Amino acid sequence: MTLLDAPAFDYARERRRVVTLYSTAGLLVALFVGWWLVAGRPVDWPWSWNNHLRGRMAVNRFLTAVERNDLDTAYGIWIHDKNWQQHPAQSGPYTFARFQQDWSSQSSDNEYGAIQSHKIVAARMYGNVLLMAVLINGRKSKALNIDYDPKAHTLNFSPPDVELYLGP
Repeated sequence: MTLLDAPAFDYARERRRVVTLYSTAGLLVALFVGWWLVAGRPVDWPWSWNNHLRGRMAVNRFLTAVERNDLDTAYGIWIHDKNWQQHPAQSGPYTFARFQQDWSSQSSDNEYGAIQSHKIVAARMYGNVLLMAVLINGRKSKALNIDYDPKAHTLNFSPPDVELYLGP
């Protein structure tokens, strides 16, 4: 076979190749946009979108447990140990008694009162933690700022001088 005896051009094969290429590219774009939407439309880099997703889920589970006044479950989510009652001495410096003072609906230290609803209004990666601003009980200002540590999967209060700007 010589160069002048090349096979005839196959239009059907070329059409299948182009359709497969564009279909694959479209599917990848759709998956990328879907991942972004599921992660909560974060403004951070794509490699931190899973942190947004896990952090939002943890805060939603935590605050839902607090709304039900199920502080045992909420504390387990806070320290990422659902079996914390079997070894309460390992819970660290933030004890369950202090947790009850901060989150109980009857506590005088709880400035939000009985928590009945919550809404995560902003989330950004700040250093190596995800900082989230949560509006409690339908408030329009004075958001609760909570940190989510993606490595330890624990929640914590953000430092007093660090909070997300929610606009005017």
